[in-house]
Amino acid sequence: MSLAVGMKATRTKTFTDEDVRGFAQVSGDANPMHLDDGYAAQTRFGRRLVHGMLTASLISAALANDLPGEGTVYMSQTLQFKAPVFIGDTITATVEITAYRPERRIATLATTCTNQDGQIVLTGEAVVLAPEH
Repeated sequence: MSLAVGMKATRTKTFTDEDVRGFAQVSGDANPMHLDDGYAAQTRFGRRLVHGMLTASLISAALANDLPGEGTVYMSQTLQFKAPVFIGDTITATVEITAYRPERRIATLATTCTNQDGQIVLTGEAVVLAPEH
């Protein structure tokens, strides 16, 4: 695939209780804000949150599977968390190439996650080594 500035890809997922509990187990992040309904009910959010890094993983999936695709290697990623993500929210990650150096195969991409209401929940920038195909 030939890469160019302006190319975009999206990936959408609805986060479930099972997703959150699985991520907590794999990552070791057992913050009760994510796992305990009673605890979370007493916070400013009033209910359990999806881990921020679980939300961000949807960006990784878009990079690895969609743009640039299989064989992509992360070099860096910045993240700014803008709004909470709750269990049951449907999140769409969008990646867009903002710069590309074909001689080095290095792509810079704007990364954004929005919820089902169109609210931006996460923004950032990824720099990746694009595959050789």
